[in-house]
Amino acid sequence: MPATLKFCGGVRTVTGSQHLIETSDSRVLIDCGLFQGHREEFYRTNANFLFNPRDLTSAVLSHAHIDHSGNIPTLIKQGFNKKVYMTHATLDLCRWMLPDSGHVQEENIKFLNKLNQRENLPLKSPLYTREDAEDALSYLSGEDYHREFRVAEDIFCTFYDAGHILGSVVALFRIGNEHGDSVRLAYVVDLGRNDLPILKDPEHPPQVDYVVMESTYGNRTHPPIGVAKEKLRQTVLRTFERRGKVIIPSFAMERTQEVLYYLNQLMSAKEIPDLPIFVDSPLAIEISGVFYRHTECFDEQLMRELRKTDDPIGFNRITFVRDVNDSKSLNEDNRPMIIISASGMCEAGRILHHLRNNISDEKNTILIVGYMAQNTLGKKLVDHAETVKIFGREQVRKAEVVVINSFSGHADRNGLISYVEHLAHMPKKIFLVHGDEDQSAALEQALVQQGFPAVRPEPGEKTAID
Repeated sequence: MPATLKFCGGVRTVTGSQHLIETSDSRVLIDCGLFQGHREEFYRTNANFLFNPRDLTSAVLSHAHIDHSGNIPTLIKQGFNKKVYMTHATLDLCRWMLPDSGHVQEENIKFLNKLNQRENLPLKSPLYTREDAEDALSYLSGEDYHREFRVAEDIFCTFYDAGHILGSVVALFRIGNEHGDSVRLAYVVDLGRNDLPILKDPEHPPQVDYVVMESTYGNRTHPPIGVAKEKLRQTVLRTFERRGKVIIPSFAMERTQEVLYYLNQLMSAKEIPDLPIFVDSPLAIEISGVFYRHTECFDEQLMRELRKTDDPIGFNRITFVRDVNDSKSLNEDNRPMIIISASGMCEAGRILHHLRNNISDEKNTILIVGYMAQNTLGKKLVDHAETVKIFGREQVRKAEVVVINSFSGHADRNGLISYVEHLAHMPKKIFLVHGDEDQSAALEQALVQQGFPAVRPEPGEKTAID
């Protein structure tokens, strides 16, 4: 059956994943993520789709990260009124993540408009509100792993575990008649790593004709996860000796829980002091509650630990900060401590206030534990910028910056190549997306050299899959 694939977002860049399968009868969107970057580009890009939302038959969501799920409320505001399919764990996560995204946008716009009003600049509106996001939840539908379901008259889908975050999938699309010949497309965006704590390893779907695959770390390799644990230990000890604070910008989902897991292990083994740990993210609090409701996603090691203790991740050690006044009081507390706060790329949320209040103190450490996209505040910190803008104001950075890439939940160059090598059959084409130009180009070259038909599509490109 003739079909096309259109690359509508997250192409030759990392954030804002959106891809469209079209047949003569159906249009199925894969992911609907927020593009993250400078404020003006954020609103311009996210408010304008490369398709008409009203024309979609359905949508499929690979996982709950905001750069994959966060523009669903905008999609619905612009006329989409069908189902968005995802795993049950992803649905539970989205119940918290999407309204939180709307709330963060409202709060950031409120703060920005205060500044704009003082300077007689135009006032802004959020892309969508918490209420918009809550309205969108009624369109979400949870599905099981390993069970094929229909997403359009001529398109079927099966979920396999991607091992990236709780509930994440490699989505296998079968395009064609229910019992006739079909084209099989595997959506491998994002792909996890083998042997990480908490989650199962990534799964391979059966025979596929086409693969859409991420390239976030297409030219980088991760040290073993044990290196991350040791670097975390050293960073906490060094900052404690200075009587400073460790400020960790972290995604509320997965990375926060993973860091807490290792901090719990280090403190239990007396390898670091039993410091106060504050998770200053209402979203992270709710996400942590979701984790133990979806043990179907846990690896065997964590299941063994659960049989021994009811809290292997270490939530009982944590002070969860809900109230904004309690959040502000942390900046007046001079004790050595660890503060984990959203958002992961330092573009929104309470982390901005913690950075603003702590970045100019050389006793403190800013610990980066995840990927930072180009043109984000987080990327400027990774590059050890001497000055950065926070809420439009220049700040001098004196705090130490430590980057631990081996915490990443993304497969690295070797992991991506190995995943392709272990496909059951040679695909007709591998489309590399979700990566900065240099990373995608390097992975394309490596795969082509090994005989794999890898290509890098352009933004907005449409290609036949048959």
